[in-house]
Amino acid sequence: MIYPGAEEYLPDTRDVPALAAAARTCRGCDLYKAAGRTVFGAGPESARILLVGEQPGDQEDRAGEPFVGPAGYLLDKALEQAGIDRESVYTTNAVKHFRFDRSANGRRRIHKRPSGGQIAACRPWLLAELEAIRPEVVVCLGASAAQALLGTGFKLTEHRGEVLRLPDEFRENGDPAVVVTIHPSAVLRARSGRDDALRSLVGDLRRAAASTRGK
Repeated sequence: MIYPGAEEYLPDTRDVPALAAAARTCRGCDLYKAAGRTVFGAGPESARILLVGEQPGDQEDRAGEPFVGPAGYLLDKALEQAGIDRESVYTTNAVKHFRFDRSANGRRRIHKRPSGGQIAACRPWLLAELEAIRPEVVVCLGASAAQALLGTGFKLTEHRGEVLRLPDEFRENGDPAVVVTIHPSAVLRARSGRDDALRSLVGDLRRAAASTRGK
């Protein structure tokens, strides 16, 4: 489905608090109708590293903050093992509203991957965040985040851990290095080999940190 998109809701400024306030009024796609709140990015505007995931989850939707649920706690652990100060990075999602299905009894909200149309509709917010933060490195956590910035045909399995660049059409928002890795939730879902999955995520985060000028 094609949505009108977020472009008309963007303010003129690229100040993060102003962007976050404007995003709360966004009707660029239909996800705002069911989600509890808009979950914008968080972190210092001087961040060298920007982490982008797919969408907020149930706990993020309730709290109004990114990466505060189980995947967020695992991300904190991975960042610590990678030697990256959690407070120094900016975290956000490709989509700012939680998409979900209800469980059979209606009590639980179950994550549902956002559609390509919803990701495209929300992309102006992500690009505005890139313009505001001007990070040296963007870490795409999972395929949806990677495809939001690198194209719908991008395959995480073929380029995971490589140091890439944004497409030319997005360079006006800065020219950070881009590293693609798995989403922390993929580590949580691993029934076997969870330790190996965590180690590989940590390795990718270290590679991202090594791509900053401060390393």
